[in-house]
Amino acid sequence: MPGRLQNKSAIITGAGSGIGLETSLLFASEGANVLLVDVNVKAAESVAALIATRYPNVRAIAVKTDVGVEKEIKDAVDLAVKEFGRLDIMFNNAGIMHPKDDHALNTEEKIWDLTMQINVKGVWWGSKYAILAMRENKPDPERGLTQGGSVVNTASFVAIMGAATPQLAYTASKGAVLAMTRELAMVHAREGIRFNSICPGPLKTPLLMDFLNTAEKRDRRLVHLPMGRFGEAVEIAKGALFLASDDSSYVTGTDFKVDGGLTSCYVTPIGEPLLPPPSSLA
Repeated sequence: MPGRLQNKSAIITGAGSGIGLETSLLFASEGANVLLVDVNVKAAESVAALIATRYPNVRAIAVKTDVGVEKEIKDAVDLAVKEFGRLDIMFNNAGIMHPKDDHALNTEEKIWDLTMQINVKGVWWGSKYAILAMRENKPDPERGLTQGGSVVNTASFVAIMGAATPQLAYTASKGAVLAMTRELAMVHAREGIRFNSICPGPLKTPLLMDFLNTAEKRDRRLVHLPMGRFGEAVEIAKGALFLASDDSSYVTGTDFKVDGGLTSCYVTPIGEPLLPPPSSLA
């Protein structure tokens, strides 16, 4: 059977690690050609090599891109269209959580500005140039291709609920992603361009584990997780696949929570977790 992304092309930012890595592998396994965008180009090249070995029927290209620089995002989108013929999926996933991000009294302006540059402007520019590319997409029923495309933006559960473990700039940036995604979804709905946010819960990825660098910090959060464990990047990748594919053809403007029930929780269950974490695709 053809994959859910057969003949489609995708850009994945932050493709070299974590959610981006797992999503790149999953999209390729479902038939998509992928442009792997990362400021760490060696990490992206490693993912591209892995895709070439596992899925020789698709193309994977790694490119060094700083999503905080508008021209570099434009160049990445132009490259995807040039190499693949069109852009069907844009996954604006790259983001930062600065270790010195704190509450309002302690967060330095330079930390705030850097976080907004990457997490908000990067998503804005990725969306902007994806729209311009997706407007050129023509329906091709024989190849299973439609007009428009799908843009998926990585937000966070912290954009929905507050926490007493502050990371003000990160939280504010992810709230901006939610609001921006909803507006983009409404403006471009009749062009066939869908916009959705994915809101991960706390994940066992380098980004968060480097931030939660002590047992005390990790335990402070685990006690609130209904499933009793951190999520895995591959679980977010599967959510991104749904939003990127035609399975979600009537879904736009959503805040898709993949958080193990955290944002619906008041009192956590008693007992040990029953579900083991899923295996990674990496």
